[in-house]
Amino acid sequence: MADNVNTGNIIAALCNVFIPGLGNLIQGRLFSAIFIFLIVTIGYWFWWFFLFPAIIACLVHLFSIVNAATYNPDN
Repeated sequence: MADNVNTGNIIAALCNVFIPGLGNLIQGRLFSAIFIFLIVTIGYWFWWFFLFPAIIACLVHLFSIVNAATYNPDN
């Protein structure tokens, strides 16, 4: 796992912390970025109404951060 981490991936992961999907967009993965942004935004918006969508949104948000940090464009 440490072999895949580089400076660009760390910057992308930090971008994902603040705006979900932005790190994926920086890495050139448009569909993934839109999907993550929509799922996390909708899930966090429903936080006030239901707890279950917020838990899913948190998991997707964490997944996007880890995925951006370990992304390898060669695979």
